[in-house]
Amino acid sequence: MNTKSKPKSRPAQAEERLQTLTAFRASEIRYRRLFETAHDGVLLVDPRTRKIVDANPFMTQLLGYRHSQLVGKELFQIGLLGDEAASREMFRKLKRKREVRYEDLPLESRDGRHQEVEVVANLYQEDGHPIIQCNIRDITARKAADAALRASEERYRILFELGPVAVYACDAAGLIQNFNRRAVELWGRKPKPGAATERFCGSAKLFRPDGTLLRHTHCPMADVLSGKTPAARDQEVVIERPNGTQITVVVNIRPLKNAQGRITGAINCFYDITERKAAAEAQLRIQVLAASNEELTLEIAQRKAVEAALKKSERHYGQLLAESERLQEQLRQLSRQILLAQEDERKRISRELHDVIAQTLTGINVRLAALKKEASLNSKHLDRDIARTQRLVEKSVNIVHEFARELRPAVLDDLGLIPALHSFVKLFSKRTRVHVNLRVFAGVEQLDITKRTVLYRVAQEALTNVSRHAQAGRVDIDIRKLAASVGMKIKDDGKSFNVERHLTKGSKRLGLLGMRERVEMVGGSFCVESAPGKGTAIIVEIPFGKTLNGAVKISSNKTSLQCP
Repeated sequence: MNTKSKPKSRPAQAEERLQTLTAFRASEIRYRRLFETAHDGVLLVDPRTRKIVDANPFMTQLLGYRHSQLVGKELFQIGLLGDEAASREMFRKLKRKREVRYEDLPLESRDGRHQEVEVVANLYQEDGHPIIQCNIRDITARKAADAALRASEERYRILFELGPVAVYACDAAGLIQNFNRRAVELWGRKPKPGAATERFCGSAKLFRPDGTLLRHTHCPMADVLSGKTPAARDQEVVIERPNGTQITVVVNIRPLKNAQGRITGAINCFYDITERKAAAEAQLRIQVLAASNEELTLEIAQRKAVEAALKKSERHYGQLLAESERLQEQLRQLSRQILLAQEDERKRISRELHDVIAQTLTGINVRLAALKKEASLNSKHLDRDIARTQRLVEKSVNIVHEFARELRPAVLDDLGLIPALHSFVKLFSKRTRVHVNLRVFAGVEQLDITKRTVLYRVAQEALTNVSRHAQAGRVDIDIRKLAASVGMKIKDDGKSFNVERHLTKGSKRLGLLGMRERVEMVGGSFCVESAPGKGTAIIVEIPFGKTLNGAVKISSNKTSLQCP
């Protein structure tokens, strides 16, 4: 049987060539897409001329050249190789090995950027023609990361070796693998690499902070390696070193795990807190001493305050004693002055009775005797003599009434304050030719008889002083109702005087002192204002209600007595 296949017809051959061409074009398109979108730089170089025939977009970005600027140049001309000799050497290696790899080449872009690149060059046939493909990968970031990693490892090594924390590490079996210099200094002995951690820990004397011995039933590292204690374990321990000295440390154990989470070992860190503990104890002692010092300072301050208060109290007591003695002396002077005034008043009344009343009564007696004789002898002038005698009797009665009014006006008790003042003011103006203007509100009669008598006596004494000393032509008496009291102001236009001298320095003029004593006796306030060109004003305030403690304040402004 003949198994040879029949030759294909021309249409079949043409169809096959078309399919092959289509597949080739599709493959070329895929290759071109890979070439264009590759994240590595790709250069196609003609090995016969050593010049670039094509470059992908990533390469143009990497070098900073346009595609047209790259095509036609040799590799050393774009900064990929150092010089033309290095470029020729690469091509010779390619012919021998078909592949050349450069792990680390410097590359400078057109704008001066320095980069590190990895270059892989391959020589192969394309459509029967040799072609060199250079794949160029930017490893600048990787190199920087490697350098940083190496620096970090170096810093970690330095920190591990020279750091203040004592560290030793063990593997999953609990065998010591590594330790730093601080661990040897802290423990006072050097562990052997490969020694069991449990044996190393158990060979030391460990104490609790309270001083009791810490018995080792098992090493804490075993709990961490077995997974029983997944978290860090902190414990304060006192270690007694081989030389007998003791230090206080905080032990911290952490497990080491691989990517799958399996425990591969552990790290044991010892933090020396001996100095910190000593500083804390010293600070506590300082605080105790500071508290004691503060209490002592407070006690001293309190004692000083008590001493100052005692001294102040002594001074105040002395002042009160001096003031009491001064007031007693004033009282004695006032008593003497009152006695003298009473004696003077008795003398005046005696003279008046002797010179006026007695003479008048003597005259009446003489007249009556004469009338007795004339009635028996001659009754012609009897009526005239009787009329003269009646006038003498009437004069005597008037004098007695005047004495009675001065001593105690009956109208004050019978009719009230307002009629008594009107009567007194009328007689005062008639006798002295001084015009007196009296204004009184009717409600003043609501005061009790004692307070009304005080107002009357103050007005009486004030007008008497005006007639004797002021040389005034007008006096205004104003009695008005205040919020909870009665106020009286007596103002004249006469001469002024030194109020302070007459009230505080033992003056023999008792008028002002008497007025003040009367007002204060009923709980009122009394003040005198006197200034050159303004006359004198006496101001009195007496409360409606219960008797209050009155007060008098002498002002240093001019010579006035100000009410509080």
